Amino acid sequence: MELRAHDRRRHGRLLATLDLPLGGNGQPSDTGLYFTKVQLGNPAMDYHVQVDTGSDILWVNCAGCDNCPKKSGLGISLNFYDPKSSSTANLINCDEKQCAIIYPGTLSGCMSDMACQYEVTYGDGSTTSGYFVEDTFHFNKVTGLNQTTPGNGSVVFGCGAKQSGQLSSTDEALDGIIGFGQANSSVLSQLAAAGKVQKSFSHCLDNEKGGGIFAIGQLVEPKLNSTPIIPNQPHYNVVMKSVEVGSHVLELSTNSSGTDRGAVIDSGTTLAYLPDDIYNTIVDKVLSNQTELKIHTVDDQFTCFEYPGKIDDGFPLIIFNFADSLSLTIHPHEYFFPLGEDETKWCLGWMNSGMQTRDGTDITILGGSSSIKVKDKDSGAVNTVGAHDLSSSNSLISSTFLLALLVLINLHLTR
Repeated sequence: MELRAHDRRRHGRLLATLDLPLGGNGQPSDTGLYFTKVQLGNPAMDYHVQVDTGSDILWVNCAGCDNCPKKSGLGISLNFYDPKSSSTANLINCDEKQCAIIYPGTLSGCMSDMACQYEVTYGDGSTTSGYFVEDTFHFNKVTGLNQTTPGNGSVVFGCGAKQSGQLSSTDEALDGIIGFGQANSSVLSQLAAAGKVQKSFSHCLDNEKGGGIFAIGQLVEPKLNSTPIIPNQPHYNVVMKSVEVGSHVLELSTNSSGTDRGAVIDSGTTLAYLPDDIYNTIVDKVLSNQTELKIHTVDDQFTCFEYPGKIDDGFPLIIFNFADSLSLTIHPHEYFFPLGEDETKWCLGWMNSGMQTRDGTDITILGGSSSIKVKDKDSGAVNTVGAHDLSSSNSLISSTFLLALLVLINLHLTR
């Protein structure tokens, strides 16, 4: 026990802060997602993976994958992970302790030579399946003003053998998805359990120029107001108490549609999804002063119209009010998105969640600063993490870029 206590104290002194470069944007008419570049295996290879705070595992497409895209409309090169090509790869069987990280207890029908398999179904119906491997995960440790040094740790992740739905499409194809959920299977949880990092992360997503910031570690600057995470939920749920549309206030009780579970903060979701009664009230109030608009539907889902004036002058501000007096102000150019480049045709970037979930369940999902400062647990030094855009030729964005997305969120996980 004394040795383990000694090890815990030592690990506490060695926790690193990490910088994950981001690419993509949240525009439904453009990329519609955010991604980062990770390195796996030895020798290390690059993989571009979608950043998703709404799921729990990292997986990448593997050699021999069925129905996996071989090219991407995002202008990036796709790679296939091959455990046979990595000197540190270890296939995980279903009876090994690493499999228990993913599946607590013993898997039914498990035999010693059977692989530890996975299958994930996402909200849009896309699926990925394959088997788990353990290999080296390479990362960038923050050491100074926009400076990093290499580090690594061993993690268990999915080796994708078959994809379906949108995951097999080439339009916005990536090498995989990295989940930053709360489960023990996430890369964040695994690195934290190994004493490599603190189980805390921050992200700031730039919906205007693309990319942004994603940092693992204790947030020091900017100083933020906060709202608590609802405990015992599978996702990052927060309590949304009311919505203001101009001068109209819509109070949300705990019995209101979807609000008993709170609003889900999900970087892997492009749009915001609101329960039926909330959505209809907001849309009615937003459009009430523009009676001459000719509303039409695009792609069987988006509410769109032509508006020749400045969008911020013709429509009201919307304010989301959360628990502990946290408010989030959203401008019209943030909840509408332009359909085309002339900015005279606009569509609402919010959807009715009752129409979107396969079982018709109401749910609230909120999808989608120039730098932040994080504290190094080892030295106590406060280091700056700048914004990146992997989609751009200049990977580090100027410190004057505009914050256009809805949420800057810092999550400290105690589980």
